[in-house]
Amino acid sequence: MCTLSMNFHRDLLLPQVLAGKLPEVLDFVKDLAHLEPATKIQLKDLAEEMQAITKGLEKVEQELATSEKDGPVSETFYKKLKEFLADAQAEGRSLASLYSTAGKSADSLAHYFGEDPVRCPFEQVVSTLLSFVKTFERAHAENLRQVEAEKKKAQMEAEREKAKAAAAHKKAGSPEPGVSDR
Repeated sequence: MCTLSMNFHRDLLLPQVLAGKLPEVLDFVKDLAHLEPATKIQLKDLAEEMQAITKGLEKVEQELATSEKDGPVSETFYKKLKEFLADAQAEGRSLASLYSTAGKSADSLAHYFGEDPVRCPFEQVVSTLLSFVKTFERAHAENLRQVEAEKKKAQMEAEREKAKAAAAHKKAGSPEPGVSDR
């Protein structure tokens, strides 16, 4: 992905321009508070877990069918298992829907950044985005340090000039600037 610059000096430019033109967007990082935890998500693992849940539900369905044939001996077990299966299937459908939404959202995220989700998986997009955010934060902090250093330098220079002027006036025998004789 070519969305990140590896040249830190060039990276300083974006936060600098934003600070000058759109300072209100500098805190976009707050909107991405869940980005770092998202880098730990592996869609492949989620797919495997969804398959395991589906297979588990199929086994429960088989057990339910078997216990139904057992007759009165398994009647209580059958009723409880049937209730459990109904709840578990509802939860399974809900999880499947969430998983589908997550997959579509992951693909949309890749497309948003101009990437093909097949060649640039979710994990890579999120990792690259996190890297960009961290680089942006470091660059913004560095820009703030530079601005502060320039202010201090200008203040010290002004004090030096003031001291020079005061020394020059003293040497010339006149009172300090701003002090008048009455």
